[in-house]
Amino acid sequence: MTKLVPSEVPVKATGDPTSRVVEHILTHYRGLFATVVLLPVSALYGAYVSVRDRIAFRLKSAPAKHDQKVKKVIGQIEAWKRDGCREKLCTARSGWKSMSELVPKYKLFHRKIDVSLYDILEIDEERMLLRVEPLATMGQISRSLVPRGWTLPVVPELDDLTVGGLIMGFGVESSSHKYGLIQHICESFDIVTAEGKLLRCSASENPDLYYLIPWSHGTLGFLVAVQLRIIPAKKYVRLHYRPVYSLDDMVDVFEAESRDTEKNDFVEGLVYSRDTAVILCGMMTDEKGADGPLNAIGRWYKPWFYKHAQTYLTERKEGFEYVPLRDYVHRHTRSYFWAMEEIIPFGNHPLFRWLLGWALPPRIELLKYTETETTRRLREKHHVVQDMLMPIRYLAKSIQYFDDHFELYPLWLSPMAVYENERKLGFIHSFRGEGDILGELYVDIGAYGTPKKDSFDNASALPSLEKFVLDHRGYQALYARTTLSRENFRTMFDHKDYDRLREQLPYCKLAFDEIYDKVSSKGRTSPVELRRMNKVRPRHPR
Repeated sequence: MTKLVPSEVPVKATGDPTSRVVEHILTHYRGLFATVVLLPVSALYGAYVSVRDRIAFRLKSAPAKHDQKVKKVIGQIEAWKRDGCREKLCTARSGWKSMSELVPKYKLFHRKIDVSLYDILEIDEERMLLRVEPLATMGQISRSLVPRGWTLPVVPELDDLTVGGLIMGFGVESSSHKYGLIQHICESFDIVTAEGKLLRCSASENPDLYYLIPWSHGTLGFLVAVQLRIIPAKKYVRLHYRPVYSLDDMVDVFEAESRDTEKNDFVEGLVYSRDTAVILCGMMTDEKGADGPLNAIGRWYKPWFYKHAQTYLTERKEGFEYVPLRDYVHRHTRSYFWAMEEIIPFGNHPLFRWLLGWALPPRIELLKYTETETTRRLREKHHVVQDMLMPIRYLAKSIQYFDDHFELYPLWLSPMAVYENERKLGFIHSFRGEGDILGELYVDIGAYGTPKKDSFDNASALPSLEKFVLDHRGYQALYARTTLSRENFRTMFDHKDYDRLREQLPYCKLAFDEIYDKVSSKGRTSPVELRRMNKVRPRHPR
């Protein structure tokens, strides 16, 4: 996902002739390779997954098999205990499938537990609840719910994001100003502990686990089912595009719209420079009005959404459109927000969209697996993929910080409520300044791409950014690379009750790493380095 800096591309690659040729192609012709190879493979795999999901859903086979699959998870843990609890545990799911640009190296040395749970179990329309397995994806869920007239209150944009990953990490969407993070729409979790017990966790049943499972990154047990709230869906989102041309207006308009939960089901900001942005506000509706056209932005031949939104800025106009609901909630999938422009620079050209737009985006695991030593080095130095969650009172200061130190645009703004539970349990907490009665809104600031700041280097820029976030009582999204020390990590995220719970749960510390050990450089590495480690590591006796 990195643009090459010509002065830093090595003249000569190392290795045998075939390796050098492959390295050269993957480095210098990445867009062409992604088009010719990765897109067809991705399209075939996507078609297979879609057919499998639909058959399982229509035959209603998943619920009958669920209990059997959970028993299999428990059986594997019992076998680990019989073997003396010698290794740490992790899921057997390939680390290449995570949405992070990094891959977990701890999976090379941990005992893998097969948790192949990826189905929708039940849609309870009477109680307005959805029960799913943890590997069910946002695309799979929206395809099942929307035609039936339902949706999740919070649907993170990218199709391949899994329920379990969003809960164990974090999940935000442009409706989060109204409903909070994805953890806040979860009614219950089913988890298999390191002791081999299946526990139902809710606000009234095992509440400590219920409130501490979100953000825990699989360090308290294996998630096997989730029950989420659903709400009635409508056909369209009446989407208002409002360009702004100063930082003060940007912040004032964004905050005012984010606090208006009666008028706005959705709010987001696309920031194109320090002083220019488009603020988008949406409301679900069943009727198309006369104040704007119907725009099915999810069609393969349509411009990438952030490019389309930018036209309102360049043409200095505001306006309304009616967007089909599912097109809206997955509006950034085809272009991975704007990362696709660095992978396939010609991907938004009308000819490419008409011919191959239906195949976008390429699978994230294929993009990672085809990283080269050169692109790794350039990515680590020049490329940024970060989400920082900041109190909204510091939004102007945060945008100014990114402009001063990164000069990276667009930036994504998504407002979010962080609700405090009555027990005040959890890794993150609502922000309360002096005299505040209610917790303050946060803003997810998403920075994805190659900064234009002269002499930019992640080695110094990322630690400085993390200090800025820490100093302003923000949080870092942990799917991304972090350079925080263990001490600063524990300062940013409240570990008090998490530590207590890990001491209380039998076998927990024997079975699972701490969060920091999984998300820091100790637990994750580059795709290139993992391939190298895979080649040289000794075979496990199992």
